[in-house]
Amino acid sequence: MQEMMAVDWADLPKEVPLAVLVSGGLDSAVLLGLAAQRQRLVQPIYIRCGLCWETVELSYLRHFLQALDQPSLRPVVILDLPVADLYDRHWSLDGRNVPGAASADDAVYLPGRNVLLLSKALLWCHLHQVCVLALGTLRGNPFADATPTFMQRMADLVNQACQAQLRVLQPLRLLDKSQVLALGRHLPLRWTFSCIAPQNHRHCGRCNKCAERQRAFAQCALPDPTEYATEPSNYPDKQATEH
Repeated sequence: MQEMMAVDWADLPKEVPLAVLVSGGLDSAVLLGLAAQRQRLVQPIYIRCGLCWETVELSYLRHFLQALDQPSLRPVVILDLPVADLYDRHWSLDGRNVPGAASADDAVYLPGRNVLLLSKALLWCHLHQVCVLALGTLRGNPFADATPTFMQRMADLVNQACQAQLRVLQPLRLLDKSQVLALGRHLPLRWTFSCIAPQNHRHCGRCNKCAERQRAFAQCALPDPTEYATEPSNYPDKQATEH
């Protein structure tokens, strides 16, 4: 009952195939796990952009999918969308000057991130007869390309271009990260990955996203199963979001 009240599936029939845009992070992983328990067919989509953490992130995601072991899950589809020619010497590409634990949420903004991800994912959905795409954006996300209005307009553009009837859902948009963790506490969360500066296949323990992850587990009063290269400090309390 808690899941039904907290997660907004927008009256999505359970027999409708659903694509979920996944990273390795807590939000999209929990969304994927909940969707796999609910829908008859769930297609994970991972978009590889050439960012410095993606090799480790994708490895964790594969372990997460294996640990879920849900018959509704299809093998992950990996789409390539390199951004090196756009982002140039951005920290997300070279791993230098990565936003640290005390940085503001908007320090991790990636220009046009959801413009790129949604255009590629929605086109894949259209070409493979999957009419609904879900994202794990949360309440309090500060970025303009994470709003329901933006999502609707992106779907409208692709629908106009392709004469399609695609939908974008944000089932977790009324929740914060600690609430998402509470819903997904039964899932293999040790195989989720949030770090933007991984070290030796582990969370660094020092970056903006590691701090956000630690706060979420603390707020939810759940043991943090994450193996950090450096043990995190007590970070200041602030709203946790994922982009």
